[in-house]
Amino acid sequence: MSFKKWFNERVPIDPEFFKAFSSEPVPDHLRHWWWCLGGTPMYLFMVQIVTGILLAIYYIPSVDHAYDSVKNITENVNFGWYIRSMHKWSANFMIASVILHMIRVFITGSYRKPREVNWMVGTFLFVITLLIGFSGYSLIYEQLSYWGLTVAGNLLNAVPLIGSVLSSFIKDGDAISQFTLSRMYVFHAAILPVFLILLLVVHVALMHLLGITTFFFNEKTRRKTFPFIPDHLFTEIIIAIVLMILLTFMAIVFPAGLEEKANPLITPAHIKPEWYFYFTFRILKITSISAAVLIMGAAFFVLLLWPFIDAKLLKKKKTSEASTYIGIAAVFLLCALTLWECFALFLSH
Repeated sequence: MSFKKWFNERVPIDPEFFKAFSSEPVPDHLRHWWWCLGGTPMYLFMVQIVTGILLAIYYIPSVDHAYDSVKNITENVNFGWYIRSMHKWSANFMIASVILHMIRVFITGSYRKPREVNWMVGTFLFVITLLIGFSGYSLIYEQLSYWGLTVAGNLLNAVPLIGSVLSSFIKDGDAISQFTLSRMYVFHAAILPVFLILLLVVHVALMHLLGITTFFFNEKTRRKTFPFIPDHLFTEIIIAIVLMILLTFMAIVFPAGLEEKANPLITPAHIKPEWYFYFTFRILKITSISAAVLIMGAAFFVLLLWPFIDAKLLKKKKTSEASTYIGIAAVFLLCALTLWECFALFLSH
């Protein structure tokens, strides 16, 4: 009996499935890298997984040893500084690419019928990506991450009806303790990545079932397509290589550093979050904690349900470009709040 026959009897996979997958037509506009932002976070997430596993070997999720274990990784473990820096920068690039991907989908109206559910799945993916970044930042247990976690607990406590329960669950009490750090570690290393992977599978499956939104810019490209393998795969490989070079450059030139160890008795003069939460801190500073929670909660639900809001707008006027203008205005507002907080932190130093 030949090996091929023996293998096919035990693993009865239809080769036509792989043949159909590899020859799946891809719209011509995806030849350009700026239309391929959906695959970029997936690659960066894989970098996160690999570097995260390597960091977990040496990291100790304990209030007494967390900071020292991170310091040990940075200063003593062979190439530990590089792995940690790669983990940090891939997280930042992943969040940035998810934001850019959502902006592109919004501005081009790719969330419209029949892709409303996939937009909602993508919104939850965006939120989980932010939570993974925040929980990872908290694990360093330095001054800024400790007090950033304290502010997050206060924000949760201000959530109507369930705020006190959420805050108590995360912190296991009124103050940050060993249980808080342990829960952040479990969320960062297990629960959130599992949810992200499950939602990612659903997101890609829906995209495959519904097809990719096609854009054409002239009559020549209206019906023009190219095969997924090798053409599109080759594009993704080039993007991955460029990203790896960029990540390595950032890790070497701007390696991950360490602030002072967390001290519950000393409040920093200026609490500094990661850049993707600058807008949150700015809203918090110009309003109140209750107002900030309500604003961010309302923004999330508007974003989540936007395909249905957009459908209502289009019913009134089919040629309306209101959604595009609203999206552009929202992006400018987000950038303005982020830059405002960035300059405020810069001037404070």
